[in-house]
Amino acid sequence: MTKQSFLKGTFILMAAGMITKILGVVNKIVIARIIGDEGVGLYMMAYPTLILTVTLTQMGLPVAISKMVAEASALNDRNKIKRILTVSFMVVGVLSVVFTTVMVLLAPLLSRTVFTDERTLYPLIAIAPIVPIVAVSSVLRGYFQGLSNMKPYAYSQVIEQVVRISLVAFLATSLLPLGIEYAAGGAMIAGVIGEFVSLIYMLTMFKVNKKIKIRKGFWNYINRGRETFKQLMNIALPTTGSRLIGSLSNFLEPIVIANSLTLAGVSTALATRQYGELAGYAIPLLLLPSFITHALHVSLVPSISEAHATKRFQVIHYRLNQALKIAMITGGITIVISYIFAKPIMTLMYHSPGSAVYVYVMAPFFFLFYFQGPLAAVLQALDLAKAAMINSFIGAALKIVTIIALASRPDLGIIGAALGFVVSVVLVTLLHFATVIKTIGFSLVVKDFLKGVICIILTGLFAGFLMKNTLLEWPLLIRTASLIIIVLVFYFVLIVLFRLLTKDELRHFPIIGKSLK
Repeated sequence: MTKQSFLKGTFILMAAGMITKILGVVNKIVIARIIGDEGVGLYMMAYPTLILTVTLTQMGLPVAISKMVAEASALNDRNKIKRILTVSFMVVGVLSVVFTTVMVLLAPLLSRTVFTDERTLYPLIAIAPIVPIVAVSSVLRGYFQGLSNMKPYAYSQVIEQVVRISLVAFLATSLLPLGIEYAAGGAMIAGVIGEFVSLIYMLTMFKVNKKIKIRKGFWNYINRGRETFKQLMNIALPTTGSRLIGSLSNFLEPIVIANSLTLAGVSTALATRQYGELAGYAIPLLLLPSFITHALHVSLVPSISEAHATKRFQVIHYRLNQALKIAMITGGITIVISYIFAKPIMTLMYHSPGSAVYVYVMAPFFFLFYFQGPLAAVLQALDLAKAAMINSFIGAALKIVTIIALASRPDLGIIGAALGFVVSVVLVTLLHFATVIKTIGFSLVVKDFLKGVICIILTGLFAGFLMKNTLLEWPLLIRTASLIIIVLVFYFVLIVLFRLLTKDELRHFPIIGKSLK
């Protein structure tokens, strides 16, 4: 089985993540064009419930499986790997049946009493079958990651999005005559089918590459897997705490925002539309490079764990600085482009120029979000998942309190909800960073980050000048795309001139690496 280095594995996941994000944006554009702002609001109201259910089902197992499989593989202990897999499949199998059933049974009650719009019933029912599919995929994902083979998971992400986009327009359009709620449900069904095809691919790769037979002696391994189960839970439970808090927060967000806007005098239909603009349009734009932080998180956990076990603290400092630098470079240009070009982007993508106001409010602060993934990975690798969970809880609690306090004010309304997201992002990032510093005495390579900030500021000023003075007579799509390309080239030139990426780091990029050989 092919294994990759830290940077190569990270860049494979980044490439797949970038493709997936682009396809995801296309998917959102298609959905928005077909079902409109109100339909997107219904879609986004149901989605956090899915995330909460999936988080409960996975129990943080992908990280635990990855870590334990890596250790067992290093010792060439195939029996241990088989026990890890059999116990994990049993755990997610039982949990997926339980939580899928609960989700379906509670959907009517949730749509009537918790959500302010009863039409959320149809998206909730439509998305339920995805839970067991994602649960099984999470075990396979942890297995491949533990063996430092990121390709199967990376390719499966792309496959899922391609299938989803291929079906979403057909299903949503076919069901639209029945009502917006049915069309939103159709969009959910497209996602279910996409995940299923992705799982089939993962299972195929597992069968092709595996050196162990899962079905042979399955129940014997389950019966003798108590110790393995305890080891998995010791890693998984603290890890899933932070995710559970985030998922619970996401579950409460549409409820709290909708009810707060009602207190502010906003009608139900308008509240649903505004929430769709905020959660469905603005925040995904700001989170566009989150695939990079996710890739860094996945690759950092085994790398930092190994370094910590062998007391190589200089490697921990080096890897974390490396990861934070990559997060800064990618997050910085995202903030510049999303802020400067917010209005034309929202107009072109969703025919919703008014959604740009949320980007203006949140973008400057969301820069800190891109550091959360690497910092959280280090905390997990250093057995500080509990501290990360506490930090996440504080941020989530303050976000909900802020939304209630501000979104219920008539003079702020939905902007108050946007400010709640900002408060959470800033606080959690700073708490994670403080915890890392306290634990390992970590210090940034200040020179690199000062150069990075200078590059971001210069690029922002350049982009602002172009936006106001250049290609004003061109059609909106061509002008916006051209200006963004010019800004990206300008930013890349600055990165090279300031030597923010070394030749060794660039060598791990597939295309650039070949040219450097």
